[in-house]
Amino acid sequence: MFPRSSGAKNHLQILILDEADRLLDMGFQKQINSIISRLPKLRRTGLFSATQTEAVEELAKAGLRNPVRVEVRAEAKLLSGTSPSQKFGSSKTPSGLKIEYLQCEADNKPSQLVDLLLKNKNQKIIIYFMTCACVDYWGLSLPQLSLLKNFSLISLHGKMKQIAREKALNTFSSLSSGVLLCTDVAARGLDIPGVDCIIQYDPPQDPNVFVHRAGRTARMGREGSALVFLTPKEEAYVEFLHLRKIPLEARECSDEAPDVIPEIRSAALRDRDVMEKGLRAFVSYIRAYKEHHCSYIFQWKELEIGKLGMGYGLLQLPSVPEVKHHSLSTKGFIPVKNVNLDEIKFKDKSREKQRKKNLQAKLAQEPEKRQRQPKETPKAITAMARKKTAKQRRAVQSVEEDDELLREYCLLKKLKKGTIDESEFAKLTGIEDLM
Repeated sequence: MFPRSSGAKNHLQILILDEADRLLDMGFQKQINSIISRLPKLRRTGLFSATQTEAVEELAKAGLRNPVRVEVRAEAKLLSGTSPSQKFGSSKTPSGLKIEYLQCEADNKPSQLVDLLLKNKNQKIIIYFMTCACVDYWGLSLPQLSLLKNFSLISLHGKMKQIAREKALNTFSSLSSGVLLCTDVAARGLDIPGVDCIIQYDPPQDPNVFVHRAGRTARMGREGSALVFLTPKEEAYVEFLHLRKIPLEARECSDEAPDVIPEIRSAALRDRDVMEKGLRAFVSYIRAYKEHHCSYIFQWKELEIGKLGMGYGLLQLPSVPEVKHHSLSTKGFIPVKNVNLDEIKFKDKSREKQRKKNLQAKLAQEPEKRQRQPKETPKAITAMARKKTAKQRRAVQSVEEDDELLREYCLLKKLKKGTIDESEFAKLTGIEDLM
């Protein structure tokens, strides 16, 4: 901010605020208004952004004299199936940018991704994921695939330290060909030279970010391509973007895509780090999906957890609330049999040594915890139950009922398979006590 005693501010002629909408989203409107109030009124001011919000319009009205809105649009073909009179229209994206969508099931996404990388191995590619945990996981698992051994794969996300982020960005910028795995931290405000292709492995939570992601390529009159992965249940997103003047063309799934899921699972069996990062990425994706701005298109209760789990190369589905207490489809998931997840070791010997040490310490503390824990008398339990509200009691009861139904369902499957007979089923479910 310019001090009032300084004469420098009186000589300012041009003020540029790039990514103006983002500055306001981050809560800097008060500071920006304060700075503008201290500047000479006779100046030229430019507010730049690929997405213009109401807040930017308000700022323009308050801080600019005789504001003029300038929009850059390109003529582009619209979606197939439109009438001849609507064949061409304006687009928010550059004319040199070709945007496609690839519709495939969640368990087929890794294979299609690898196929795309192999076919464009001499290009500079940015791949966007939903969460930091997803970047960490794919940044660890993809380099272990035999088909991608000679690829330069670099990870970048907001939870990395600043030094690590700068190093990753500088390394990728200096490459003639390579792959950057990142979150929306690299969606705007960066000018990375020579980017040929953008792959949105996960559509962004905020639809405004879509055009910022795609805008990392086809810059300064160059040509570029962008592709977004969508499941069949997310196809309405194409029409949604079309209404926002972002035309997309359909791309067919490749029949030549290699099946990489077995190799990813093998990596998880060899290294606990891969397994744990896969579980964290899977859970983080579900929870981020729940917060999607276009929830009427991206409905998390419609997620096919089974196919998603296979797409992440999981060995077993985790028992998290989103999976346990909702009727999400587990169809398509094939658990790896005869595997005890606790026995999978870290490839890093020092981490494995520390893990064993932690397990031993935990086991040693268990008897002490049981001894310290006071035994609750029936009267104390009754008093605690009375303190709970009716709503809390109903919530607890509902969870218990869901658990009981799940248990009975598992026993019913065993009965149908012949693992147990009818008398055992009746005994385990308590039916024989009622007879």
